Amino acid sequence: MAEKKSSGTRKYSKKAGKSVESAMRRKKKGTLRSGSGKKVTSRKQAIAIGLSEAREKGAKVPKKKTGAKKSAKKSGTKKSSTKKSTAKKSSAKKS
Repeated sequence: MAEKKSSGTRKYSKKAGKSVESAMRRKKKGTLRSGSGKKVTSRKQAIAIGLSEAREKGAKVPKKKTGAKKSAKKSGTKKSSTKKSTAKKSSAKKS
């Protein structure tokens, strides 16, 4: 049997897991609200809120990922457009 390699440290603390679990329960109950006050229906959003709450309480949670990966994906699929801009002519005012 193949054994799994373990790094020895947990990526997320148990406290963070409990916070996410609590957020998921509130989502299912229908009482979980986002920052804008709207009801949360997305599972991913509920997890993100749970992790955010865990961070506030001081639990061990990795830092938020930045959008660097998204921009790399966009640049690869981006097509160049040959759009010419027209200069606006300004009219002289008479005084």
